[in-house]
Amino acid sequence: MKKWVGPLTAVLVACSAASVVWHAGDVAIFVLACLTIIPLAGWMGRSTESIAAHAGPRLGGLLSATFGNAVELIIGIIALREGLTTLVKASITGSILGNLLFVLGVSFFVGGVRHPIQRFNIRAARSNASMLLLSIGVAFILPAIFSTARAGASLTLSAVVASVSLLLYASGLYFSLFTHRELFVSIDTIAGEGEAERHWRLWPAVGILLVTTVLVGLESEWLVDSMKTMAASLGWNEVFMGVVVVAVIGNVAEHASAVWMAWKNRMDLSLEIAVGSSLQVAMFVAPALFFASLCIGHPMPLLFSWPELACMGAAALLVGVLMMDGESNWLEGAMAFGAYLVMAVGFYTL
Repeated sequence: MKKWVGPLTAVLVACSAASVVWHAGDVAIFVLACLTIIPLAGWMGRSTESIAAHAGPRLGGLLSATFGNAVELIIGIIALREGLTTLVKASITGSILGNLLFVLGVSFFVGGVRHPIQRFNIRAARSNASMLLLSIGVAFILPAIFSTARAGASLTLSAVVASVSLLLYASGLYFSLFTHRELFVSIDTIAGEGEAERHWRLWPAVGILLVTTVLVGLESEWLVDSMKTMAASLGWNEVFMGVVVVAVIGNVAEHASAVWMAWKNRMDLSLEIAVGSSLQVAMFVAPALFFASLCIGHPMPLLFSWPELACMGAAALLVGVLMMDGESNWLEGAMAFGAYLVMAVGFYTL
């Protein structure tokens, strides 16, 4: 990372802490917490990549999947403790939409401007698209339909959905890391080219990951505490805050990485970051937050509003169509980004 990023991160952490200690106001606390989480997410992402490089490709892939959405998990757990279940579910929706439409759209567009036609591993893309349709269609949409038929069954149904999703997610990891690893060979090869010399040593990377995780936890708590006042002052509803603001902040490091990889014409890795992150959210983060909500005492059934379900379903279908030929261009990126803008405005008007 650039030499100035470390001092800038330290300054932002200090300013954010000072705003809380000196009661600078909820708006100032919210803005500083948002700004501070962005570089901290970058440090977490870099340290995770370094640990994964030392752990080996198989264990490293599992580690990257586990820590890839650590920021969002932390924010979600703290928000659940405050009883903000609607915000947490909206952030899940926003993370899926943001990765599938915003990140992938910008990646296709930026990469397509520099490289007219970009190609990627079509077998890996189809595998991810199938898992994505399964997670949104079966794990999110069908429970919403069945819950309308029988009142009071939402928690039981959510527990089954969460358990099955975690099992299928683990199966997908086993599929990609062990039994059918050859399908993802291009992704693994591209990810490792020319990067080994830039990885940190193992134990410094572990230490940085632990420190940044603690700092993100503190910043997330301050962010959530100030969020209600901030939303009221700007006239933002809770769903819009979760779908757009919290989701973008929680995944900013992955967003930047995916776009940068597309610019360098490494589309397999860019797709793996964008689509793979959506799979993590749908099949790992959402179930984990559900079980965390039961432990905290604020149960959060995995039942989303119909606008959220419609947007997630449309996003999954659109991305599946865009990836089916194994090629991308700037126009496809513009279409995905345009769809995201329409959805974001729609959530703002709720």
